[in-house]
Amino acid sequence: MASPPHSFPISLMGTGNTPDNKLALMRPSSPESSGRSATVTLLDEPTSPVKTLSIKTFPYTDKSGSTVVSPTEWFNVGFHSGDSRNPVNYSRLRKWCITLVVCAFNGITSPATSSFSMGFPSMIRDLHCTRFQATVAYCLYSLGFAIVPLFTSALSEEVGRKPIYLVTAFLGTLCYMLAALSSNIETVMVARFLGGAFASTGSTLVGGTISDIWEPHERGLPMAVFALVNMVTNGLGSIISGWLELDPYLQWRWIQWIQGIVNGAYFLIGLLVMEETRSHIILRGIAKKLRKETGDARYSVRGDETRQKLSAMIKTSCTRPIMFVFTEPIVTCICIWVFFMSGVLYVQIGSVSRVFRNLYDFNMGQSGLVFITVIVGSILGLGANVLQDALYRKNVSQRGPEARLYIACLVGLLLPTSMFIYAWTADPHIFWMWPVVGLTIFMFCSFASFQVVFIYLADCYGPMASSAMAGQGLTRNLGSFALPLFSRKIFNKLTYKWANTLFGGIAVILIPVPFVLLFYGSSLRERSKVCRELMQLEEKPVATSGDGVP
Repeated sequence: MASPPHSFPISLMGTGNTPDNKLALMRPSSPESSGRSATVTLLDEPTSPVKTLSIKTFPYTDKSGSTVVSPTEWFNVGFHSGDSRNPVNYSRLRKWCITLVVCAFNGITSPATSSFSMGFPSMIRDLHCTRFQATVAYCLYSLGFAIVPLFTSALSEEVGRKPIYLVTAFLGTLCYMLAALSSNIETVMVARFLGGAFASTGSTLVGGTISDIWEPHERGLPMAVFALVNMVTNGLGSIISGWLELDPYLQWRWIQWIQGIVNGAYFLIGLLVMEETRSHIILRGIAKKLRKETGDARYSVRGDETRQKLSAMIKTSCTRPIMFVFTEPIVTCICIWVFFMSGVLYVQIGSVSRVFRNLYDFNMGQSGLVFITVIVGSILGLGANVLQDALYRKNVSQRGPEARLYIACLVGLLLPTSMFIYAWTADPHIFWMWPVVGLTIFMFCSFASFQVVFIYLADCYGPMASSAMAGQGLTRNLGSFALPLFSRKIFNKLTYKWANTLFGGIAVILIPVPFVLLFYGSSLRERSKVCRELMQLEEKPVATSGDGVP
């Protein structure tokens, strides 16, 4: 006995997974059947606007016959449970290859800040500019880094991650070339701002790519590798640039040329090996292929029918992170912390060569070697991540996301300590290794905090984490832009010792931030409207199909 045509849609799940090309379908829950499975299988017949279905399990219809799908119904393409085309189900080897490829993007772009400052002396001489103008060019990279991700994050929802990686890698190469060929400081400033804008992809999309392919409990190590690559390449870039600046035939222009060459090589390699990891974009491609092969325009991806226009998505991606910064207590606390820490980090990166040249008579090459502290501090931070993961697994059932913050509390205590060591030992009468020790501890703190913030916000805000992370990224990079602009005046007025002592005093004031989040983070989340809605959503039962697909 045939049942009448249904007036509500049926979702096509796991298209093309079965060897005999049968299509597994899932029918959305009706009010009468909430929580019950409804899986049907399409017969081996040509796909047409009117389809005949044999019923496997349909608790709320007549099981003795078949059902005819009316031409007004539509099909949502999805993944089967365990589908190999779903990025989450890729092999570990493939996941690590993808992770390393996208982390390499960040590793190539992150040295652009520290290496640029190493070329100040020759650039000031060649372009007849002031040191303040060179510092403005140095800081504009961070400004581009802060603003542009608010727009590009929405683009990745529309076109996927791979095109944005490749386009920005190509345009970033052009920016390095523009800076290398500049005949005045104003052109360098433009190139730096645009370069930071394109390089920001590495900061915003890498975290998203890692989330695409790794389960939440697996993301600790990939995120640690991401942070490690970011910090280590920063140190290596400074070391290499110091010796380039020392060579009268290379200097600041070749610092830019070499970065442009490496960036261009990455673009060419990326064309060959980079993969799309955003599942929605992959499913959209499958649906397009099905529409073309069958001539049936009803195949689509869940949410495409109601998705916002790109302009509305960009508006949301620009305004929501700012709203989070000012209205979400957890995001506000973290933003205050990272604004200061990132600003001081860039102050130190920009001033290290001056400190060691002026106080210890180091040349540019020797000053660059001081950035080995970045590498050592990052490796120590990676070791701390192993300890943090163990503490998280042990305590997550009692503390929830706040179990991510034990290392952050250690950072809160070590940060002012490192600043005071650096401030009070940077003296020509004290062995130069002591300020290096202070810098190493400071770099450890920067690495550990960078990593903790990403994972903690992802745990707290789930599907809204991109907005939370965009908010902290905005404030982090605004700190990197603003504080170095005034660093020279501060150092000239207060001397290196007292200026760094001032920074250490501010770090003391901020010690309570990670402790407040550790002990009261759950209470703050309960007071957060966004977090409350997310927790209520998690508590709702989800109807699943027979194969476990929601």
